[in-house]
Amino acid sequence: IVNHNIPITVIDSAIGSIKEFFEQPTDYKMRFYHREAGKGAAYSTNFDLYKSKAASWRDTLQVKMSPVEPDWEAVPEMCRGALVEWDKAVLGLGEELMSMLCEGLGIKSDKLKELSCLEARACVSHYYPPCPQPELTVGLTSHTDPGVLTILVQNEVGGLLQVKCGDEWADVDAVHGAIVINIGDLLQIMSNDEYKSVEHRVLANSAEGARVSIAVFFNPSNEDRLYGPLPELVSTTKPAVYQEFKIDDYMKRFFTKELDGKSLTNFYRIDNTKA
Repeated sequence: IVNHNIPITVIDSAIGSIKEFFEQPTDYKMRFYHREAGKGAAYSTNFDLYKSKAASWRDTLQVKMSPVEPDWEAVPEMCRGALVEWDKAVLGLGEELMSMLCEGLGIKSDKLKELSCLEARACVSHYYPPCPQPELTVGLTSHTDPGVLTILVQNEVGGLLQVKCGDEWADVDAVHGAIVINIGDLLQIMSNDEYKSVEHRVLANSAEGARVSIAVFFNPSNEDRLYGPLPELVSTTKPAVYQEFKIDDYMKRFFTKELDGKSLTNFYRIDNTKA
């Protein structure tokens, strides 16, 4: 999307700060090496390293922004201010998008907000350095995002992000200042298949410069309620397509499997068959 009212300077500052971190000496970056984010930042490569069939060509920095504020002393200093500003901007955009998506479903505009879908946000930044043999690997394997909505920005090293359209892969052009919006598996489930999560991947980088992306994932924070198709979208003519579940169990399932197409929605589908 364009014309989103987020200043280009806020986007450029966030991307620039992340790029600066990833281009620091290894000794500095290893101060933040963790397999899980906790309350600070987690620097790693391939979060599904021990589950996937092959390693991908990228590094990752993850910061859990909410519902508990991160320990900023445990976040790289060059990223702190820029990520605070980026999170504020993204939160406003996320609320506006969710309101419009609710209206598109014919339900009240603040329904997703009521269900705490704005409250658990994770900022996940990827760094894709040039790969000497890009035909032998990928930057990020084919997958769908597990949450409600993902808001993503990237620098202008294009030709790498692709979305699946039927049986074909289409490039997502890197446009300065534009923002990519992904519908996640949870919104597909809650909408009872009215909205579809987008399967996407990132090719290994054959360019001279590094690709940098920042994705903010919106998830519910309410761990006690059951999530599934919204009652307003279930009827005798269109029964519920998915099982109900608690968000903690749902996310654990995502993080204990490899990235693999739309396997999460297929698992919770009531007939357990592929859509």
